[in-house]
Amino acid sequence: MTRRIALITIVAALAAVTLAAQAGPAGWKMRIDRSTNASDPDGTGPIKFTAEGGAFHAVNPQAAVYWNPANSASGAYTIKGTFKLNQPSGHTNYYGLVFGGSALDGADQSYIYFMVAQDGTWLVKKRDGAQTPTVSPKTPDDAVKKPGADGTSVNSLEVRVLSDKVDYVVNGKVVYSTPKTGLTAKTDGIYGIRVNHLLDVAISDFGMKK
Repeated sequence: MTRRIALITIVAALAAVTLAAQAGPAGWKMRIDRSTNASDPDGTGPIKFTAEGGAFHAVNPQAAVYWNPANSASGAYTIKGTFKLNQPSGHTNYYGLVFGGSALDGADQSYIYFMVAQDGTWLVKKRDGAQTPTVSPKTPDDAVKKPGADGTSVNSLEVRVLSDKVDYVVNGKVVYSTPKTGLTAKTDGIYGIRVNHLLDVAISDFGMKK
């Protein structure tokens, strides 16, 4: 009986790893971050991450990071993406860019993320394993577009990595800068997309240039 329970546990664990490693578009992976907050639960149903022409569409009952292992940048570079929020969620949730990533599908996952939300704020955080220290807390800025009468909003985000600093840009405006020290010292690595739970977001013009 003990061996049977152990086998079931192993099979369940392998299934969870497979789910976390797969995403829709060819070559892309995803990692799900399930809510542990009883007052802010995840939605029901599976995540849907699809390619639509040269763009992507993320429907996220749960939060997730999306990346292609081939997408890596080092030195000085700019990553960008245009994010269309298709409908507001019931409360503030963030979406945006990931960069400087490594071990994204392992216990030692690491990346920096720059995101915006429907309430007109932006933030920058760092992921180190299970920890998510804040680089800059959520901050309001007129550059961040809020949903209009039709419930949608469009925000173009950029992360400009320079030799000595990182600029965070919303719709052409530098809203924040950090030195390449401390939490934002490591900028070489994988870049990708993060969409938090209960969101429906389309992503276009995603890419990197030197």
